Amino acid sequence: MAQPNSNTPKQLQTQLSAHSIDGYAIVEKIGAGSYSTVYKAFKTIGPRDTVAIKCVEKSKLSPTGVENIITEIRMLKMLRHEYIVQMKDFQWDERFIYIVMEYCDGGDLSAFIHKRRKLPETVCRKFMQQLALALKFLRLNNVCHLDLKPQNLLLVTQPTLTLKVGDFGFAQFLSNEAYHSSLRGSPLYMAPEMLIKRHYDAKVDLWSVGVIAYECLFGRAPYSSATIRQLHDKIRAQAPIEIPEHCVSRECQDLLGRLLKHDPEQRINYEELFVHPFLDLEHLPSEESYRKGVALVHEAVRQDAAREFAQAFVLYCQALQYFVPYIQAEKDPEKKTGLTSKVAEYTKRAEELKSVLHPPKVTKESSVTTPSVSSEAAAEPRPSPTPAVPDLNTLCSTTPALSNALDIGTSAQMYLAEGQYQLALDKFQSSLGVLVPLLATEPLGLRKDLLYRQIQDWLKQAESIKALLSYMKMNQSPPESIAENKEACCIQ
Repeated sequence: MAQPNSNTPKQLQTQLSAHSIDGYAIVEKIGAGSYSTVYKAFKTIGPRDTVAIKCVEKSKLSPTGVENIITEIRMLKMLRHEYIVQMKDFQWDERFIYIVMEYCDGGDLSAFIHKRRKLPETVCRKFMQQLALALKFLRLNNVCHLDLKPQNLLLVTQPTLTLKVGDFGFAQFLSNEAYHSSLRGSPLYMAPEMLIKRHYDAKVDLWSVGVIAYECLFGRAPYSSATIRQLHDKIRAQAPIEIPEHCVSRECQDLLGRLLKHDPEQRINYEELFVHPFLDLEHLPSEESYRKGVALVHEAVRQDAAREFAQAFVLYCQALQYFVPYIQAEKDPEKKTGLTSKVAEYTKRAEELKSVLHPPKVTKESSVTTPSVSSEAAAEPRPSPTPAVPDLNTLCSTTPALSNALDIGTSAQMYLAEGQYQLALDKFQSSLGVLVPLLATEPLGLRKDLLYRQIQDWLKQAESIKALLSYMKMNQSPPESIAENKEACCIQ
């Protein structure tokens, strides 16, 4: 083992001299826990890769601690995922167990938040997407982390800022149906059912995700307390968790509210988390998402040729939702330029179809000519927007909440026709935010059927607007590289 340099404090020299790890040279101490210390090191054989080595002192381990270490090593050997810190090797001697891990040069999420006080929603979303993908992989392997907190989420800065789940010291194999009762984790991020010592299941990790997201956005945990006693009192009293309405999007508010449910039965489940619109995992850049985008474009062109303009418009917009994130993540300049050019064509075509489907009104003050799609299309009768069912407003007139929400949705269609996309999207989201919950309580009958159709139509229109806005935003402000501008928290 390489000796510490002369600048290393004497106490640290003594600590380092206690470790002899074949193939690695320890450089410096980077962290410590109750029974382990973590060092930065590099390989002495082959490429001089930098690693982190967790040194666990055997004499400090209780029988439960020994069991935890064995479980941790067993898990890390099988868990290989881009958003999970990878174990590269493990060794042991008479005094220590050494777990050699991937080195994460960006520190942990806790330090990242504290340095910036709080994070923009776009940055929080990116971290939550990566955390959700890691959790999806863990659930496939029936693993429950049981100690998710910002200190255990490590960051890598190259080639882009990436979050990775680390420290599986408390993790357990736990299926969705299994229950546990032992106390594990950190109280501030611990689910209420665990903290008050009830039986719990894998949904405890979902509460922790909610606390982490809350801390990212607002700079503190929802139940920040001076003492454990105060924390217990707040949890037992089920003190309301304030989510400021005007600081984050409605989708973000919804996810936070559903993650931070005290009753695990009411808390969002994993399947719902993975399809939640705030995370939008479906459209994250990947080869699979690119293929889906291509398939949608092919179908859009086919529908376009068949004069099915409404369907073609929706398909073009759905394809954009896959292509825009893919373009932003593409590193090859030539590929990026080519795909951007193609997507610009699809966007232009979608805009033309939107003008056909929602022609601007002609007034006395200004005569506006509806843009033609093509010479052939101009000769065709132009389809009108999806007609609202005549009886729906009448059927809902006796229910003020439904009637008002339908009026808001109708105004959204007007803003869409005028090209005011953001305003149209806001109105659609406001309307759907009322209609969707009311639909769930609506008794079976004609009104429910008509309401369901209207909601489906407006959901499609809202998704189409999102795709167009994403493309416009991408063209207005191209993403910067994290490597070039770390302080700006700009994530690709």
